[in-house]
Amino acid sequence: MAYDSFSVFISALESAGELRRFKMPVATELEITEIADREMKSPGGGKALLFEQPTVNGVVSKFPLAINSMGSRRRMAMALGLESIQELADQMQLILKAKPPTSLKSAWKLAMQGLDLLNAKPKHVRSGPCKEVVRRFDEQSEVRSQKSGDIPTLLDLPILQCWPKDGGRFITFPCVHTKDPDTGERNLGMYRMQVYDSQTTGMHWQVHKVGARHGKRYYERGERMPVAVTIGGDPAYTFAATAPLPDGLDEILFAGFIRKKSVELVKCETIDLEVPADVDFVLEGYVQPGETRAEGPFGDHTGFYTPVDDYPVFHLTAITHRRDAVYPCTIVGIPPMEDFHMGAASVAVFLPVFQMNFPEIVDMALPAEGVFHNLVFVSIRKQYAWQAYKIMHGLWGMGQMMFSKYI
Repeated sequence: MAYDSFSVFISALESAGELRRFKMPVATELEITEIADREMKSPGGGKALLFEQPTVNGVVSKFPLAINSMGSRRRMAMALGLESIQELADQMQLILKAKPPTSLKSAWKLAMQGLDLLNAKPKHVRSGPCKEVVRRFDEQSEVRSQKSGDIPTLLDLPILQCWPKDGGRFITFPCVHTKDPDTGERNLGMYRMQVYDSQTTGMHWQVHKVGARHGKRYYERGERMPVAVTIGGDPAYTFAATAPLPDGLDEILFAGFIRKKSVELVKCETIDLEVPADVDFVLEGYVQPGETRAEGPFGDHTGFYTPVDDYPVFHLTAITHRRDAVYPCTIVGIPPMEDFHMGAASVAVFLPVFQMNFPEIVDMALPAEGVFHNLVFVSIRKQYAWQAYKIMHGLWGMGQMMFSKYI
């Protein structure tokens, strides 16, 4: 099932009794975090929360704010249009282990799998709901905005200051779109963004991230790097951006596979990138290779603040959005939090990928007490001495598993 907008997903959560609304003004400075933190730590992950009047420096934002929308096993499944995450895991396993059909029933099942894969291919469209409101940041528009205040900037979005010692406000659910300048290969990742002012943010892509690799190529070419950031839309985009896909596998294709419906892509207004046409917000801009700025501190999922460090700077050239846009976000901190349920879903969905590389793996668990990837339990069908060491070293070489401290 595909959601045509984030608002449709919110409505589905409310119909299922999974949503709490806050109609009164609530501050984006620390107050929403306090409420959300308690909700995420309540039994079963609590409810999704919709703040209808989030305030920014005391002024009510025109955009509602949603948080904890995927913070339980049930809501995580609903976000992907499923009754259970195991459905998607089973489908992944069928595709990875597909064999020539031996009966009409198996042929039909294989045909349905092929249809799902066809749905994964994106479509290109001329426009979409994400362009209902278009605001460019050229010299003329800046003059108009100063006179009339008609052009929203980053300071008008209900972006959270999550924790008391944070370096500022952080966009916590940004889907960051980049493209390899040599191959044209696109990437969708999630890297937190600290807001510096009305038109610049930090871009927290670490050196091992694909976005950083694309940035390095632009730096070597001496070219400005186009970057688009989408917020909202179908929750499948957010899940795809965080999923531990093998390097080179297109996250947009994976999102289409999850949704059972092609992702419609529309060209940005000011940069040469395409983004899903049904998202709530699009932040268009660029990163100037070689330009960095201090980012942090940031209250992280370990329960500690990550220290200040230098990261690339994102410059905003345009904001486009739906007229009825909702701003989805999350917070991270001492688990269990919303990201634990997202991570647990990733483990379940991609277990077949691990098993394809290591057939002896039976199951894996990354408990909340280990702050997700720091502690990993693996059960295997043991056949020989020291086999566990083989699995450990193999897992440490797979993507985010490199951060595991104990296996």
